[in-house]
Amino acid sequence: MTDAALTGQTTELLQAMIRNACVNDGTPESGDETRNSDLLKTFLEGAGLDTQQYESRPGRGSIVARIEGSDPDAPSLCLMGHTDVVPVSPGGWSNDPFGGELIDGEVWGRGAIDMLNLTSSMAVAFRHLARTGFRPKGDLIYFGVADEEAGGVWGAEWMFEHHPEVIDADYCLTELGGWSSVDDHGTRHVTINIGEKGLAWRKLRVRGTPGHGSMPFGADNALVKAAEVVRRLSEHRPSPYIGEVWTAQVGSMGLPHELHAALLDPSRVYETIATLPVPIARACHALTHTTISPNVSHGGQKTNVIPDTVDIEVDIRTVPGTTTDDVEAMLTEALGDLSGQIEVSTLQSSDPTQSRTDNPLWDVLARNIQIVYPGAQIVPGLVVGGTDARFYRDRGRVAYGAGLFSPDMTSATFGSRFHGHDERIDVESLALATQFWIDISRDLLT
Repeated sequence: MTDAALTGQTTELLQAMIRNACVNDGTPESGDETRNSDLLKTFLEGAGLDTQQYESRPGRGSIVARIEGSDPDAPSLCLMGHTDVVPVSPGGWSNDPFGGELIDGEVWGRGAIDMLNLTSSMAVAFRHLARTGFRPKGDLIYFGVADEEAGGVWGAEWMFEHHPEVIDADYCLTELGGWSSVDDHGTRHVTINIGEKGLAWRKLRVRGTPGHGSMPFGADNALVKAAEVVRRLSEHRPSPYIGEVWTAQVGSMGLPHELHAALLDPSRVYETIATLPVPIARACHALTHTTISPNVSHGGQKTNVIPDTVDIEVDIRTVPGTTTDDVEAMLTEALGDLSGQIEVSTLQSSDPTQSRTDNPLWDVLARNIQIVYPGAQIVPGLVVGGTDARFYRDRGRVAYGAGLFSPDMTSATFGSRFHGHDERIDVESLALATQFWIDISRDLLT
């Protein structure tokens, strides 16, 4: 089969997955990923593959397919892509967010970047390998998983609790990696993410005393107090984290000596980041600091009633090495004299995770990147959000955020479309990713 035929299959499958609109708003009843699971089942079974579907609850379906290895002691590989997408604000889009339209060489729609492009290209690569008689030494697994966008409770977490034997693998490849940049010396650097920050979502309950809104003087207003809590949280500066990933990222930027040195100096990194363009500064800050972002507030009953309770939901992402005790201490420090008045509870929590790079999969990735980008350097990165890779790392497996994109898909372009308006992916990137999974599977497993 020609590369063009495979690219066409990936494009069409991606369009169909976008049109299924498996929107996960975080509630257990949302997602309807079984629609995409059914689509993938039909697609994969066309190659004679045995597929299994698993529903954690009605409508929340995941799919697993396997090409059995010839050697039970050989390492196995799982290609994992999630099938759900985040909600949209249609008014901000230039085209139908669930139209899956192909416009000027790009597929438009929610999930085109995150991450249906990889989920579809993995499926096409997997089916192609099966159809062409691929016989690996170790098992090759395809895992189309539900509920990644809400923490994996009804997807990867549920699967590992109830059916770990069907998805477990020595190595796992999934989302968030593969974009590249070229430094001033002409060297291309391709980022493969080896870890991710931890999740420490907290709810802060602020209490006051109810009263009539017409007499606010001296009132114990929970909303006024909550506003001060939000201000303190937003202004708090956690200590910087200068780890091996950040060091490697800075080394790939081709920066002047003084800027390079300042970004690696814990005493200067924050002020130096603040001088960078805002999109770059946001990414650099997230890579070097635990972040605290108060994002949701609920409270009050009526315009003329002084509120007695306000809840603030805070998104905290922790750098490697951060413990639960560290998070509690950080909140106490940030809140100061208000800390004893605030009730803190956990919404979601997971530790930071990271995989090593001294293994055959890393070498295979580095080798196969050269096919498309000769002379390119592979650079380890850190996901500042969360992915399902952590469920594999928690079990001692190696999991990377990988992929391969066209030269135009830089980290800035990728980031601007991720969860944003006018999300879209170019067909060239779909072609590169599809062939990448084929080449990696053959290289690692034979």
